[in-house]
Amino acid sequence: MSILSAKVAVVIGGHGGIGGAIAERFATEGATVYASSRRTQARDVERGAGRLLERSLDASDVTALDAFFDSVRREAGRVDVLVVNAGLSEFAPLETLTAEHFDRTFALNVRALLFATQAATAIMPAGGTIVLIGSIAAAIGTPGYGVYGASKAAVRSFARTWANELAPRNIRVNVVAPGPTDTAMMAATSAEVREQLNRLIPLGRMARVEEVAAAALFLASDQSSFITGAELPVDGGMAQV
Repeated sequence: MSILSAKVAVVIGGHGGIGGAIAERFATEGATVYASSRRTQARDVERGAGRLLERSLDASDVTALDAFFDSVRREAGRVDVLVVNAGLSEFAPLETLTAEHFDRTFALNVRALLFATQAATAIMPAGGTIVLIGSIAAAIGTPGYGVYGASKAAVRSFARTWANELAPRNIRVNVVAPGPTDTAMMAATSAEVREQLNRLIPLGRMARVEEVAAAALFLASDQSSFITGAELPVDGGMAQV
């Protein structure tokens, strides 16, 4: 049996890159997956034992988030697995960053994550799982990415708190913290930048999106049934050694 068979999963930020890989993997493992993104059109696709239901959503709009989860409740009745991947990363050194940059980053990376989790847990049964996509930027001080790193540190803090708050309902909350990952966005950077990053990673290369999806699947499934409040880095050792 597929390890997410008959589960209802929601992936916020589930189009392309890491989020798209997670949504696809969950569907092939038997879940009915609602994958949201600002950049997608609504469509339903069979994926092996599961289904992938792509929906358009601006996760930074709390009213739209509530409407999205209300539609999931009407169609599926519950959310067994939540993944929050929606996020924004922009270069902004201290001397040039603006209030608009701060607000834009925290609206998507923190506020959207908070209210998506609130809405999902309102219709999540006992045994549910929440996987928040953080970043090793929360643990290392990357010049020019202070606001982004702070937003991901908030994600880590939320996971610890919610793991305690939701434990009485047998809902687990964990974080996947990717390092540099080989996405289309990364491919748009210069070869020099990519090579510099590779040299900082003990394993000598960036993560593949499928490797991040595998970590999310582990934390979303019963294979990690006694793990909560934890952070799983997928960084080739970059922030670990």
